[in-house]
Amino acid sequence: MTSDKQIFRQLNKLREQTAVVLGIGNTLKADDGVGPSICQQLAQKDVCAEVINAGTVPENYIQRIIKKEPGNLVIIDAVDFGGKAGEIRIFGIEDLNRVAISTHTLSPRLFVEMIMQAIKIDVYFIGIQPAQIRLEQDMSEQVKQSAQKLVSILIEIFGSKG
Repeated sequence: MTSDKQIFRQLNKLREQTAVVLGIGNTLKADDGVGPSICQQLAQKDVCAEVINAGTVPENYIQRIIKKEPGNLVIIDAVDFGGKAGEIRIFGIEDLNRVAISTHTLSPRLFVEMIMQAIKIDVYFIGIQPAQIRLEQDMSEQVKQSAQKLVSILIEIFGSKG
């Protein structure tokens, strides 16, 4: 299990760098909505990164990300990697085919590769292990707590515009 300190250390290198934070997920499917939920919270805090709630269609934002030319892309999604409910892991691009990811139309690896073909960018894929992804269920407490921890970490790293 990755600790909060380890996650902070892995992401802290993004401090004072250009970044896009992209949340992926379906808010109607309990824990699958964790990416958009985190993006909604970050947008309210006015962080120094562009925050995109991509919902279930991240491919709609490929050109927007390419035009922005950020140095870093942080993708947040519910990922079934066989961990404990609410566990947070940061995956490399090479890991994206090995974990059971996503209910979304375009594979995260293909999404990332399309962006990387157009611009030089470092990608951080943050997965949160869901407890449940059934339609019209509330987000589990474990995933809510992990989302809060991740929001706090990202706010500390990306600070505030004001």
